[in-house]
Amino acid sequence: MTMRVRDASERNGVAPEFFVDPALLDAISPSGDRGGIVLGSGLQGEPLTISALRSTPTRIVLVGGLYLARQVALRAMAVGAWVVVATGRPTAWQVLSKAAGTQPNGRPSPLVQIRRLSPVELPRPSEDAPLLVVHDGGPTPQDLFPPRSPWQTTVYVLPYLHPQAGATANAADLVLMQRLPAGQAELAARLWRLPPQMMRQLTTLKDDQVVALGRNLWRPLRLVTTSKEQQLLGPVRRGD
Repeated sequence: MTMRVRDASERNGVAPEFFVDPALLDAISPSGDRGGIVLGSGLQGEPLTISALRSTPTRIVLVGGLYLARQVALRAMAVGAWVVVATGRPTAWQVLSKAAGTQPNGRPSPLVQIRRLSPVELPRPSEDAPLLVVHDGGPTPQDLFPPRSPWQTTVYVLPYLHPQAGATANAADLVLMQRLPAGQAELAARLWRLPPQMMRQLTTLKDDQVVALGRNLWRPLRLVTTSKEQQLLGPVRRGD
């Protein structure tokens, strides 16, 4: 299976349309094209989207900082996804709960659940309510929430590329990598058989740049943050 990053203007392979409360859309500033998540912009400034929430169980690996992971989660929320975050640093993810707001009774919105790093029962995903599970468990994550159902996407947040994460990385439909030190770029080159010029590019990415890697895919892009996202996340950055 090939995971495609595409221009937002393309019509083939467009993600389904989801629905979400207008107040939540206003809070997060939606950035998708009919359910697709906008990753950023291309070299010519064109918006690039990906159908990350789809009828096929999907794995995405993010190698980089919390900024990128939280932005992806916010944009999934903006197109109507449930978001479950399993993490050892729950405070760092409270920004998602803040963005989701509260129910009329004052309780936190059920659209976002922040959990410990242990197996839990997940909401049942569907076409109308896809599920994004964020596994923030360090550089060698256990596969606690493998995507087994249609409309479930599991995102593995790796602060850096570790040799023991090779199996997780190789099983991913899409890998998003921020700038890597030379040693990690060499590991990436071995894992994905990258030629020297691609390996070098990974070491020279700017703070706002990401490479999208998949089967038959190598696409550099620039992260773009809306004003409301910036209020929640701060400026675009490589670290946390």
